Amino acid sequence: MSQLLEFTDRGIYCPRADCYIDPKRGAERAIITHAHSDHARRGSKYYLAHALTVPVLHHRLGKKISTQAVEYGEEIIINGVRFSLHPAGHVVGSSQVRVEYAGQVWVVTGDYKLEHDPLAGSFDPIKCDVFCTESTFGLPVYRWADSAGVIRDINEWWRKNKQNGITSVLFGYSLGKAQRLLYSIDTSIGPVYVHPAIEQINALFRQHNIPIPEVNTLSETTPYQKLKTALVIIPPNAMKNGWLDHVAELSTAYASGWMATQGISWVRNADTGFVMSDHADWDGLNEAVWLSGSDTVYVTHGFTGQFSRWLCENGYDARPVDM
Repeated sequence: MSQLLEFTDRGIYCPRADCYIDPKRGAERAIITHAHSDHARRGSKYYLAHALTVPVLHHRLGKKISTQAVEYGEEIIINGVRFSLHPAGHVVGSSQVRVEYAGQVWVVTGDYKLEHDPLAGSFDPIKCDVFCTESTFGLPVYRWADSAGVIRDINEWWRKNKQNGITSVLFGYSLGKAQRLLYSIDTSIGPVYVHPAIEQINALFRQHNIPIPEVNTLSETTPYQKLKTALVIIPPNAMKNGWLDHVAELSTAYASGWMATQGISWVRNADTGFVMSDHADWDGLNEAVWLSGSDTVYVTHGFTGQFSRWLCENGYDARPVDM
């Protein structure tokens, strides 16, 4: 099978269309799976992404960048190569990239999860000849519990802290995890505050009718009394920048898939952790590979060697890609 896509030190490259998928540095044409900083970088002349990702690209990379917004399933043809974006379920607007030329179909997943997300939607399996999958949690130890149970645990932690007059601080990335938490938690327990970086993303999505609850925006001068029984959702690096130095009593927690193995020792000053990830777990990765119908699999981003070896042992032509 000819190489419709190439794995280079600059990113995943389509020679015939002369464009990159999630390039690591500036390119002439960039197709972006989602707006996390390890996938969407500055410097490209032209960005193509899903309509819900484009506003975040402008917010993070600059209002003057040249973008094209497309909907899921919409075809874009570049020098005979057909590109289309399809739901990845990772964060709002996240996409898999389907690439077709001369009867050959490749799929680049970007990051994804198979559990349905009411905001990000559901992963859309796409039949293909070659499947390029992430492997962030590509070890058998990473198996997620149902997120509804995790949310119940978060609510109970917050409720107990409130009863004891303790501020609950929950770490979540400003794009993805924060919106998922806000949509899912029980906001009747008490007031909710979010870091301005999170509220800026929330506001962008609300403009496109994504149902993210309206909550309070944290400031460095928010009085302690207002936060005493609150849930505060902030990015992981906000604590070290002094945002909550004036809060007398607080309990901190991290919502991440890494809590499954590394626990709270992974995050300094965290009191507890909740296992919740926006990536596929071990079973989800295996199911996605099977659903693709492909025998040829490229494994990127994560435990590439381990997951590709497992796939080879189970009859796939799998290859690790460390770009």
